[in-house]
Amino acid sequence: MSTTQYFETPQGRRIAYHKSGESGPTVVFLGGLKSDMEGTKAIQLEAWAKARGQSFLRFDYSGHGESSGAFEDGCIGDWHEDSVAAVSALTKGPLVLVGSSMGGWQALLLARAMPERLAGLVTIAAAPDFTEDGYWANFTDAQKAELAEVGQVALPSDYMEPYIITRRMIEDGRNQLVLRTSLTLGFPTRFLQGSEDTAVSSETALRLLDHAEGPDMRLLLAKGKDHRFSDEECLALIEAQVEEVIELSTASL
Repeated sequence: MSTTQYFETPQGRRIAYHKSGESGPTVVFLGGLKSDMEGTKAIQLEAWAKARGQSFLRFDYSGHGESSGAFEDGCIGDWHEDSVAAVSALTKGPLVLVGSSMGGWQALLLARAMPERLAGLVTIAAAPDFTEDGYWANFTDAQKAELAEVGQVALPSDYMEPYIITRRMIEDGRNQLVLRTSLTLGFPTRFLQGSEDTAVSSETALRLLDHAEGPDMRLLLAKGKDHRFSDEECLALIEAQVEEVIELSTASL
């Protein structure tokens, strides 16, 4: 087991990461909201990459896992800064991003911020714009009032303790939206989605597919799979799509 390493972002946040392999492109795993780099998908993909000698990076956003800060102090823009800092400081050359849930939104933000680095993209239950379309759109008047007066609301989670959603997260999220403006993905892109996902709907996946522009985009809808997308079949599907994207990207060089 490799030892966790750390680096400091330009914003002064201490980010924990694991980096392995030398063969490019570098596969970068971007985790979900309140998830960390020790999750099943991240660890499985790292093992797959190590078996190939593939360059691989997983890391914790600030306020997540082993990185500095408190989750309640963060927002989508902060975690985007962490992602930009991580790939800029720790990788060279082409990138293949693998983004899970909120990490799918982060992957799309990275693709928009540094398209020259992207060789491919795989998302798993991508949740772009969820602070606006998921949280804010479904808040009751009482929750909106609590957000304005107290600065935060607690939302129940199917997977862990309640999420504390802050006014800053909602307001910052509006500056990070990717489904309201042009989104060009000029590289092999695969969107994976479970039909039984109760956290991110299939409609969101279809909206993303319809909105984005690119020469090679596919949505793969897995019947009966939920938001975790972490059983053996799902993990094999993730590996297969990452491998396909790598092969397509290297063939075009």
